[in-house]
Amino acid sequence: MNFKKNKLIIFILLAMLIGILVGYIINVSLTKNKFVYDRQSITTISNTAVKNSVEKIIAKYESTSFKEQKKSIAAYFSILSDIFLHLIKMIIAPLVLAVLVIGVAKVGDFKSVGRIGLKTLIYFTSATLIALALGLVIVNIFEPGKVMHLDKPDVTATTGIKANTQDAKNFIDHVIPESLIRSMASNDILPIVVFALFFGVAATSIGAQGKPIINAFESLSHVMFKVTNFVMNFAPIGVFGAITAVVIQQGLDVLGGYVYLIACFFGGLLFFVFVVLFLICVAFKIKFYTLLRDVKEPILLAFSTASSESAMPKTIEALEKHGISNRIVSFVLPLGYSFNLDGSIMYMTFATVFIAQSYGIDITMADQIKMMLILLVTSKGMAGVPRASLVVIAGMLSLFKIPGEGLLLLLAVDQLLDMGRSATNVVGNAVASAVVARLEGEKF
Repeated sequence: MNFKKNKLIIFILLAMLIGILVGYIINVSLTKNKFVYDRQSITTISNTAVKNSVEKIIAKYESTSFKEQKKSIAAYFSILSDIFLHLIKMIIAPLVLAVLVIGVAKVGDFKSVGRIGLKTLIYFTSATLIALALGLVIVNIFEPGKVMHLDKPDVTATTGIKANTQDAKNFIDHVIPESLIRSMASNDILPIVVFALFFGVAATSIGAQGKPIINAFESLSHVMFKVTNFVMNFAPIGVFGAITAVVIQQGLDVLGGYVYLIACFFGGLLFFVFVVLFLICVAFKIKFYTLLRDVKEPILLAFSTASSESAMPKTIEALEKHGISNRIVSFVLPLGYSFNLDGSIMYMTFATVFIAQSYGIDITMADQIKMMLILLVTSKGMAGVPRASLVVIAGMLSLFKIPGEGLLLLLAVDQLLDMGRSATNVVGNAVASAVVARLEGEKF
């Protein structure tokens, strides 16, 4: 491996390994020194019912105290990942606006934009249906909820996650921006895309008068890519902080109890990437492994930070280096972050049925197809919502009368599962950009 060329990848991998090691050492140290309440005085209580009640209260206090201690220490390390992710979010809105305005200006008019947009949305819808169906197939074949026999969460437990109540009106309100500045401030990609489409076409339609502003956006995009390169120097530090914080809180023992679930889901993701996306690339004469090699840096970044968003600027850069034109990348990729999150979409059906299986609830095939069609709509435009997949899943649990506290069954390993689905999202959007480029007759 060429060290200079792959320096960032090497440093990110090292940061992941060091983060796992440091997190494990701290977690084990805290476990060994766990505070245990002196129960000697409890033996003096003669009433058995009172004694049992006191023991339960103490056990709950010890458990909560221990969790809070781990959470407190992990928070210091997560500051490092927060800094990196905030730097990334600082870049995304101006970068997306700049590259999309330039891309639309190069396409030329609404007719051409509409043609590319239609091809893009048809592909996104097809990929979403495949991902949703694959999630259902995997969970029905391997039945992790039935096989694992996990302890059910207390009915009084709360997840802290509100169900997604998105309907047609909410979706339109989210897509059409009332204020571009507000959308940029909250990093809502979809409203920025809508504004950029109108702005780019308008700037092109006025001819010579619009050229200075298009040139200004082109300069802005170059500046933002340079800022991206500066920010990426902090990536290994952010990765170290994210991994360490997770291992401190969860430890490595949690993997043992969930190994079957993790294997089922990651097996599904690998099947989607190396079979489904590979076959799509073969059908469109795209060199899949060459594309994969060129986007390996953003894939690793998304995996290690569990954030597709963190990889977006580098993905744009990588796809353009791969040979896909700026007009396609700048149009397809921002849309993909709202409409084509393949890993996250697959997780929605997989996780919903897994929770139902854990509670012994049988969901008929007709209901599963209904779930898939509802998710086809409700999953769109959710990228800007924190823990978006869990928010949508909470909505599905409510709709199909599955206990909402079942989400707690996933929270212990959600960070790890999120790493896998974030990396898959990056690959899915890279393939989407390549497919649309092929449909537009591009050779790369």
